[in-house]
Amino acid sequence: MTPRGHRPKGPPAGCRPDDPLAAAVAGGAHGPPAVRALTEVVLDALADGSAARGGPLPSGGPAGVAERVRAACAPVLPEAGVGARAALHGLVRAVAEGAADPGDPACAAHLHCPPLAVAAAADLAAAVLNPSLDSWDQAPSATALEELTTAALAALVYPGAAGPDALVTSGGTESNLVALLLARERAAARGAGAPRVLCGTNAHHSVGRAAWLLGLAAPVPVGCRAGRMVPEALDRALRGAGGGPALVVATAGTTDEGLIDPLPEIARVAAAHGAELHVDAAYGGPLLFSERLAGRLRGIESAVSVALDLHKLGWQPVAAGVLAVADGGSLRPLSLRADYLNAEDDTEAGLPDLLGRSLHTSRRPDALKIAATFRALGRAGLGALVEHCVDTAERFAECVDAHPALRRRPGAIGISTVLFRPAAADALPRAEGDALVAEIRRELLYRGRAVLGRAVAEDADGLPRRWLKATLLHPQAVPGDFAPLLDRIAGWGG
Repeated sequence: MTPRGHRPKGPPAGCRPDDPLAAAVAGGAHGPPAVRALTEVVLDALADGSAARGGPLPSGGPAGVAERVRAACAPVLPEAGVGARAALHGLVRAVAEGAADPGDPACAAHLHCPPLAVAAAADLAAAVLNPSLDSWDQAPSATALEELTTAALAALVYPGAAGPDALVTSGGTESNLVALLLARERAAARGAGAPRVLCGTNAHHSVGRAAWLLGLAAPVPVGCRAGRMVPEALDRALRGAGGGPALVVATAGTTDEGLIDPLPEIARVAAAHGAELHVDAAYGGPLLFSERLAGRLRGIESAVSVALDLHKLGWQPVAAGVLAVADGGSLRPLSLRADYLNAEDDTEAGLPDLLGRSLHTSRRPDALKIAATFRALGRAGLGALVEHCVDTAERFAECVDAHPALRRRPGAIGISTVLFRPAAADALPRAEGDALVAEIRRELLYRGRAVLGRAVAEDADGLPRRWLKATLLHPQAVPGDFAPLLDRIAGWGG
């Protein structure tokens, strides 16, 4: 065994003898100085790359970006290494220069947030320590911290409830998969057969994929009006489902528009038919941090399970998903025994059993960055950031409404998403107008000016049209940041 405190005299054979950092270990008593030295290189490279990019994303489109990356980074696997500093600076600078940067307010296409510095710094610590949450002896403190963090999240979703719990997941897709899996297992335990899944036509694609992966029938589509599930349509769909177990999946924050289904009414209809309710609140769940906005999710406490993502409106580096459940006992079907990870006698002796906390085996301590953010800001601070994004979206919508050459999709905006299009598109036949909207978006991308999304949604006349989509998740952006972009779109001439 290597004596405690022994330091190797040099890097192993085959490494650059003049660069001990190339093979330095990140953890242990001697790791932090090496990480500190290389972190300075990374930060310099990030700054250099961002300055070279000069906007929300690189210009030149896929071919131009790929060529620049090849020029800077090839060969990725050279015969002889170039050393840690040179490798890091070259690669990180190239990736930063070619990044779509959510830290720029004009990068607003997707539910892709700018992570807070405190969360990113905590993620660095997680990478250095590298605990794996598949057994306690790999992650003693991280296990305890995850327990505290998931308990706080469960209490956020189910305040005052007895016995709620939450799992850390890779995001809404996995959360929805686990929710459907648990519903299937609950039905099987009752000898009731596989549940039928019902979801709005506005639901995320992961619901249908989860049903497919689990061998369930394709979800029954439920009609929507103005982008939200219609409770009367759900009632009809449940009546036509032929009885038996059913899981209704409602959405609190649709991907395209940020709309929230009428949760209290949906919960009442589901309960009247003996159906369970799962809420996909991957986007809208963090509204619960805000006392002012939490009421928009009234009824969510009726759900047996709730998905939310903190790498959306929670400013965490990917991944930071959560599945909260009203009854922690409902997680028992996830239990698994592997003697090398959770031997029965170890569990009986008091070592925590982690295999039933995830579909994954090896997994990162994502609770660390979440907990650091929670501790740094508190619920009030997080709520203030959520409110800022929602308020900024409202002001953005007002700017669109006031602009003579722009038009917003009729109706209230959803959470922090605004759909709009240039009036020039309305002057064309519908197909040509939609093509113009798509062309504007692509040209903004290729020129490196903005990252806007696209969505198809009903217009005031009931016909579907294509819209530009701004999803505003930047916790410091203000309406004035978007004025040049709106003017550019309004005056589009190709």
